[in-house]
Amino acid sequence: MERRPMDIEAYTERTRNGPCFVCSIVSGAPGFEHEVLFEDDDHIAFFGRHPTLPGHTLVAPKAHVEHVVRDLDEAAYTRTMLVVREVTLAVEDVFESERTYLLSLGSQQGNRHLHWHIAALPPGVPYEEQQYHALMTENGVLVVDPVEYAARAERVRAAISARGRLAL
Repeated sequence: MERRPMDIEAYTERTRNGPCFVCSIVSGAPGFEHEVLFEDDDHIAFFGRHPTLPGHTLVAPKAHVEHVVRDLDEAAYTRTMLVVREVTLAVEDVFESERTYLLSLGSQQGNRHLHWHIAALPPGVPYEEQQYHALMTENGVLVVDPVEYAARAERVRAAISARGRLAL
């Protein structure tokens, strides 16, 4: 997996002082185009722009909520977690993994909009490069061929559809 350095300063500036990235993706704002893998009235799933692992995917409620548990009632939380599960299984169908990491990251200081990261760890990654090390953009981000990623996005969309648990 070829990596390139990540401009952490520019990323930090955008996440702390720019518009909400999820709301911008949902609204179709210029500069926030992503490979959308799933979308319904309440959720969106898309490939991350700065992947540290192949198929790094984010799932978020479309409504701007910020806290992973307390901002969602039980039904909304359960539905969100079902979307996370189904998208994760589809990502695993396309990207070989020995383990899949699920995390809700962000803070009130940046990336406030609730979102879940789905990151499939490929087999054979040395232990020292797994877990948080594998997720840290400070260790570089993957160089992604847009044509290949678009094809893989289509395969993930097809896997989600084939599972039949989420209405597209």
